[in-house]
Amino acid sequence: MQTLKFKNNDLMPALGLGTWKSEPGEVYSSVKTAIKEGYRHIDCAPIYGNEKEIGQALAECISEGIVSRADMWITSKLWNTSHAKSDVIPALQQTLNDLQTEYLDLFLIHWPISLKKGVFFPQSANDLISLEEIPISETWSEMEKAVELGLIKHIGVSNFGKKNLESLISTATIIPEMNQVESHPYLQQEKLFSFCKSNNIHFTAYSPLGSTDRPEVLKAENEPRVLDDVLIGEISKSKHVTPAQVLLKWALNRGTSVIPKSTNPGRIAQNLKAEKLKLSNEDMEKIAELEKGYRYVSGQFWVFDDGPYTLEDVWA
Repeated sequence: MQTLKFKNNDLMPALGLGTWKSEPGEVYSSVKTAIKEGYRHIDCAPIYGNEKEIGQALAECISEGIVSRADMWITSKLWNTSHAKSDVIPALQQTLNDLQTEYLDLFLIHWPISLKKGVFFPQSANDLISLEEIPISETWSEMEKAVELGLIKHIGVSNFGKKNLESLISTATIIPEMNQVESHPYLQQEKLFSFCKSNNIHFTAYSPLGSTDRPEVLKAENEPRVLDDVLIGEISKSKHVTPAQVLLKWALNRGTSVIPKSTNPGRIAQNLKAEKLKLSNEDMEKIAELEKGYRYVSGQFWVFDDGPYTLEDVWA
């Protein structure tokens, strides 16, 4: 299994199971299926609303002897309502309880955005808190404390651009070890990826298949579908594989982690088999030309006319 090596020589399986949009009632069986198929990396977050079911599936797989906890790589994230210093470790403890584990392999700041307590998603600028009021450095110091306490093995961020990473690195004692961002051939993030590599920060691609099942409110009219791209289709047909497998292998070949979501047992198995696919240098070069700079997750939902954040702040 392809892996990413961390500074202490821990190995993270590069291909994992994403759980965003996996509905309660479905995610339990999909996680159990994935582990039985050979997945050893599960990506979670409390905002997905399904960590208790994931924890149940994980605990059962361990108790049934399918895997040990040490076999698994479990990632979760800190939601935007828990950035205050007093909220970070309690939020982490809740995730640990829900996932039925004593530690996380990786814990990420989900967004460089802060929300007021009790707000699920902002409806107005009043629901947001500026980073001047709760700096990322304050949140990060508590993440570092959680590492010292043995609650987390590695810490990182999600949805951070170069400017936000540089700001965090300038104050951090522990340099972030992961940046999880949207990435696929229509949004390759080459400059950000190069910056991460030069700073020994690993890179995880979310929405690698274009996130066609995300909520309608997050979709734009007539948006391009990377799964339906002509070139991706031609490559998949020539190799007798699915377009999804081509997209996943493209990400793996770049040296990134990738976390496709599925609750379909057949596709869960197919996605894992993408590791065995061979893409030539010519295939990779052709796919590199598909760049559109297109975000399926635009971040526009954090922006209000009189609010503390702009899209430039989010993706800087």
